[in-house]
Amino acid sequence: MSFKTPKLTVVGAGPGDVELITIKAIKAIESADVILFDALINEALLKYARKDAEVIFVGKRKGCYAFQQEQINELIVTKAHEKGHVVRLKGGDPFVFGRGAEEIDYVKQYGINTFVVPGISSSIAAPAYQGIPLTKRGVSESFWVVTATTKAHQLSNDVALAAKSTATVVILMGMHKLDEIVTVFSAEGKQDVTVAIIQNGTREDENVGIGTIETIQQVVKEKQLASPAIIVIGDVVKQRVVLNSICNEIAIKE
Repeated sequence: MSFKTPKLTVVGAGPGDVELITIKAIKAIESADVILFDALINEALLKYARKDAEVIFVGKRKGCYAFQQEQINELIVTKAHEKGHVVRLKGGDPFVFGRGAEEIDYVKQYGINTFVVPGISSSIAAPAYQGIPLTKRGVSESFWVVTATTKAHQLSNDVALAAKSTATVVILMGMHKLDEIVTVFSAEGKQDVTVAIIQNGTREDENVGIGTIETIQQVVKEKQLASPAIIVIGDVVKQRVVLNSICNEIAIKE
């Protein structure tokens, strides 16, 4: 067996729609000797893997971890030295709450070459698929992307800071903290600010609820919204544009 240089490529798989992946990402998957993939990726992307590639699920489903982060780090090192090119396939963009930098920092000390392929983040793509512009002249000049939960499993202090601003606020991994988020924004007098919750954004089973800070909890119950979902808070939600289906538009042109 010829020796292969140990290599890690951390790849962003995009937000869910199988076509929202870059050509560079597909080439990385095609060249991989080992693929370690997370729960949020569209598994249809694994069709690009070589038949002899080893494919391992390392994500979290229903609160259960297939591997802890420390085990994933060690697995990358082991497989890179054993087989060569490891692709770490992550949902969205691997450097937006994806721990991509943590994994690269860990494996570098073992002499493994490291690369990254950016991906389209759900924080941008999911609102766009719903016609929600995160910025719009005269409405919003900036946007925050915040994780709801810290490493200590507490609501991020940045949520409170974001609530004080006039910016659009996009909160990831926030459904289990929704009550606290509502409380924080209500304390800033923002009960009437519009909110969108987008579950399974860009996928065929996408589910969306629109309300205000005051009503969004009831909307969640009525629409049976749950994780994985993103929360978009701001007046831009009222600026939704009407979109035709991308698939229908392509079909018409053909």
